Amino acid sequence: MKTKITLGCTAAVMAMMASVNVAKAADEITVAYFLEWPMPFQYAKVTGAYDEAMGIKVNWVSFDTGTAMSAAMASGDVQISVSQGVPPFVVAASAGQDIQIVDIAVSYSDNDNCVVRTDLEIDKMSAGELAGKKVAVPLGTAAHFGFLSQMAHFGVDVASLEVVDMAPAEGAAALAQGAIDMACGWGGALRRMKESGNVLLTGAEKEEIGILVFDATTAPANFIAEEGELLAKFLKVTADANAIWNAGGADADAMIPVIAKDAGMDETATAETLATFKFPSVEEQLGAAWFGGTVQSSMKGVADVFVAAGSIDGALDSYAPTINTSALVAANAM
Repeated sequence: MKTKITLGCTAAVMAMMASVNVAKAADEITVAYFLEWPMPFQYAKVTGAYDEAMGIKVNWVSFDTGTAMSAAMASGDVQISVSQGVPPFVVAASAGQDIQIVDIAVSYSDNDNCVVRTDLEIDKMSAGELAGKKVAVPLGTAAHFGFLSQMAHFGVDVASLEVVDMAPAEGAAALAQGAIDMACGWGGALRRMKESGNVLLTGAEKEEIGILVFDATTAPANFIAEEGELLAKFLKVTADANAIWNAGGADADAMIPVIAKDAGMDETATAETLATFKFPSVEEQLGAAWFGGTVQSSMKGVADVFVAAGSIDGALDSYAPTINTSALVAANAM
């Protein structure tokens, strides 16, 4: 899962953070995105909807990690990053890079979770029985944050658990072998974990208690300030594509082959992946469940986990200044 990135920033990246310049913003921009991460915006990308709505040339460049996106925005090579993971964003912002979140690209709480071995017969009603159990957790990741948040919700003292740092694939194998009692992870590894156990909370249940797993659309702060109208038009096209997908039916079905080709995936895998994604509307994003405070507190939680894990030197006192909804509000009025 590309949101689970190597957390360290290189010296070169840190040096670039000092001087972000917005190149090409007047007549063309460059947007970063991920392959094998299918989303409705790609339908608008392929059909040229962004160029038409914005009146400029939009260049698209694929990246492998969110840290690479941060570096490209720091150097001025990229003006907008679609679906950057929260962990790499938090790392960059905590280090002083002046980038901001401008909308919620995708929520995938069902694609990142913890699974308890089936034979233990432990569920959300008996989570207290986890005390003393052995748990595989990939430390310093969003899965780690989700694990800590779930244990706090259930009142389980983490000190009472034997926590082992394991990558999700290793955790899935250990869970299947009965070597551990619970494993946390994402993507394909999470699907394999579920063959050996059950989740304590569904994605929707996690969201209800403020455990969010999401990617964001991000941009350098000076680009947002200088090209707010352009950014609003970009977000409007994205929102319209999401609305078509969310409505379902024939129009949404017609998007799948286009998205699949652009994502470098087959149609079946694309449909299966999209089924685990949620694309909140602009109205939902601007409400209490997202930018009303939950996103800010979630980012702070992620940062604090990274500090404790030694992945970053320190967290910001608040991540509210790293969120800028002005373009999203403008898009909502278009």
